[in-house]
Amino acid sequence: MDLFEKLKTNRGPLGQFSSIAHGYFAFPKLEGELKPRMKFRGKEVLTWSLNNYLGLANHPEVRKADTEATQDWGLAYPMGSRMMSGNSNTIEEFESQLSDFVQKEDTFILNYGYQGIMSVVDALLDRKDVVVYDSESHACILDGLRMSLAKRYVFPHNNIENCEKQLERATKYVENTGGAILVITEGVFGMLGDQGKLKEIIELRKKYNFRMLVDDAHGFGTMGETGIGTGEEQGVQDEIDIYFSTFAKSMASIGAFVSGPEDVINYLRYNMRSQIYAKTLPMPLVVGNMKRLEMLRTMPELKGNLWKVVDALQNGLRENGFNIGETNSPVTPVFLSGGNNEAGNLIIDLRENYFIFCSVVIYPVVPKDVIMLRLIPTAAHTLEDVNQTIEAFKAVSDKLKNGVYANNEISAAI
Repeated sequence: MDLFEKLKTNRGPLGQFSSIAHGYFAFPKLEGELKPRMKFRGKEVLTWSLNNYLGLANHPEVRKADTEATQDWGLAYPMGSRMMSGNSNTIEEFESQLSDFVQKEDTFILNYGYQGIMSVVDALLDRKDVVVYDSESHACILDGLRMSLAKRYVFPHNNIENCEKQLERATKYVENTGGAILVITEGVFGMLGDQGKLKEIIELRKKYNFRMLVDDAHGFGTMGETGIGTGEEQGVQDEIDIYFSTFAKSMASIGAFVSGPEDVINYLRYNMRSQIYAKTLPMPLVVGNMKRLEMLRTMPELKGNLWKVVDALQNGLRENGFNIGETNSPVTPVFLSGGNNEAGNLIIDLRENYFIFCSVVIYPVVPKDVIMLRLIPTAAHTLEDVNQTIEAFKAVSDKLKNGVYANNEISAAI
């Protein structure tokens, strides 16, 4: 069969819906300044889909730092990969600042989060090793595991009893291979909003020999008293062996970092293929990210404003009978009952008539007849935004229950 002919008949689990989804449900265009109210298809909408947790995306101090850094450095410097020609004192200073903040010995800055953690996983493990991981781990972790030659054991989401069973299996396996065990989980799970059970997993060290990698993309800057992350929130930051996060969430930027013991981080510097063979992070992003870290550290009101909005939104939804699962982070899922066509019509109504823009998740990502609306509150939102959204959700929820969205086809409104 010709390769291109095969692609025509198998568009993939998401691509099969592209004819009706593209430009509206998938690849939508939010236009204007990055803030809670933006333009979608010519209309102003209140958006809850931006991972701009601390409201830094358009903060005047951030815009000023980004602009000045671009004027000073341009977008080309440093040219080349870190290992070959792209290192600088500024990058190393930023790494030192991050190490101090997350309370780890050393840090390595990565040019992207997704490919970064894939390469971390690939570099750490070989065919003698075993990785034990949470079933709800992000796609970047799963792709890293697909690259790795290590044996894989998965445990159901946050199921510590089953995690221990997998550790038992892993221990027997490495007794024969002479390998090691790595447990991977997340600080905050980005879809459901619940925290990984870091404390409980660490307790299992009393019985099993393993190291732990935590992806805290959604926890860094939002969780813990000082914003260090979920490890601080749970009182176990010093017991996380390898701490990973991205600049794309609370810092509203590009890039990522991995922190841990000095010898381990130095090993990663010399063995992560995604960094050895790729251009380093441009200097304006490094300098801009340093400014963001400074604000994260010295302006606790940013996280305070975030949690005022989070508490108002989540409490308001619960008080009005909405199921938001077990979230204990800013990530706010709202679970409704209905099929995929109902979900499509509900979202169209929500965007076109109530001017609310949020993400929707349907089968096969969630079980059949489940509609999950995913909201990301930020420090830039207001209590007025929260009230408007809850009223809109009440209205569309009533319509859903009364069969208003039960058409066989997605509305022609798009």
